[in-house]
Amino acid sequence: QVQLVESGGGLVQAGGSLRLSCAAPGRIFRNHAMAWYRQLPGKQREFVAIITSGGNTNYADFVRGRFTISRDNAKNTVFLNMNSLKPEDTAVYYCTAGGITWGQGTQVTVSS
Repeated sequence: QVQLVESGGGLVQAGGSLRLSCAAPGRIFRNHAMAWYRQLPGKQREFVAIITSGGNTNYADFVRGRFTISRDNAKNTVFLNMNSLKPEDTAVYYCTAGGITWGQGTQVTVSS
């Protein structure tokens, strides 16, 4: 079964930073846009950021200017750099390839 492997979550104080990583099989990574979603407690999963195979990016308004998505095509890995974290960013963050294949999620907790 194809899997995306996320890492980098954890506990951080408000105003701090974290960097999430997501490694994918090469054939999946090369042919799909890669995106991050998150699910807050008791809420539906929501879009955070996306990067196409060509490097074009887009962000949800609530993270624009704070989060940066990037990809390393040599390592088949996508990253989410999260700065100026807020308690309301606390969620499970998921990586997806084309909205088809999903990772298991990584917990991000921001304390006030």
